[in-house]
Amino acid sequence: MKVVLLAVLGLFLGTLGGAALGIGAGLAFVEIAQTSNFEGQNGMLVFFTFMPLGAAIGGIGGAVLFGLLALRDDAIAIEREPVVHGDR
Repeated sequence: MKVVLLAVLGLFLGTLGGAALGIGAGLAFVEIAQTSNFEGQNGMLVFFTFMPLGAAIGGIGGAVLFGLLALRDDAIAIEREPVVHGDR
């Protein structure tokens, strides 16, 4: 259950981060490639191409990354049982 919840969290965070990076990459591409801005074509290119691609790649990457971190339970401390050192 822990793995699934962390994978969903990674999907959410990766989608947000990937969309933001996609917008940044799209704006950089528009400036570098000097694309036409007739009737807002630059904006449509960025928000209908680069943002969804960045969100998809970021979501998949975030879900995989968080899922792998959850599977490696020895690397991160989640739901560890307290260590009891005998009766005193």
